[in-house]
Amino acid sequence: MSQRRTDQDHATGSATELEWLRAIARQDRVAFEHLYRQYHGLLSRFLARFTSRRDVIEEMVNETLWVVWRTAGSFRGESKVRTWIIGIAYRCLMKQLRDHPAEPTYGAGDRDQEALHEAAPDESEARQAELRDWLRHGMALLPDEQRMTIELAYYLGQSCEEIAAIMNCAVGTVKARMFHARVRLRNTLPELGGEDSPPTHSAQA
Repeated sequence: MSQRRTDQDHATGSATELEWLRAIARQDRVAFEHLYRQYHGLLSRFLARFTSRRDVIEEMVNETLWVVWRTAGSFRGESKVRTWIIGIAYRCLMKQLRDHPAEPTYGAGDRDQEALHEAAPDESEARQAELRDWLRHGMALLPDEQRMTIELAYYLGQSCEEIAAIMNCAVGTVKARMFHARVRLRNTLPELGGEDSPPTHSAQA
């Protein structure tokens, strides 16, 4: 599929979601059911990267979509509908992490390979298989804001501008968090493998 066709499909999907959201603002339950089916799986998979508890995931997904139902009329079109909804899920997740801190978890997914390449771009395929497990642990050790930035960028494919809207911060802050997260991962991977770690860089954002 060409990039032009992909862009057209994304534009069509965004327009459809905007129509649903406008209908939801008028309390249209059918439109809400469409949007619910569209986002339930995506949000569930994203949130599962932070907790393995299905009941907690379902609670956060339902809370996110309940907020969408109640506040659809407040959407002003300053971002994509997708970005707006993910922003609501992000706030639900951060509240959950603050209120109920738990053992750090990191869910495996197709985008892990991309993050792994950023952390260790020159490793062989066999070596990367071993590093993949370390990456899961390394991601779990990142500060929440840095980890969230990486997840939004690599797992959900959000741009720096979209992440800034989701996290309510400046684009420069997003880029700084991403940089420091990569530094932490590069430093952490050798430590997890029992090797001498490279010089430590400051990684606070």
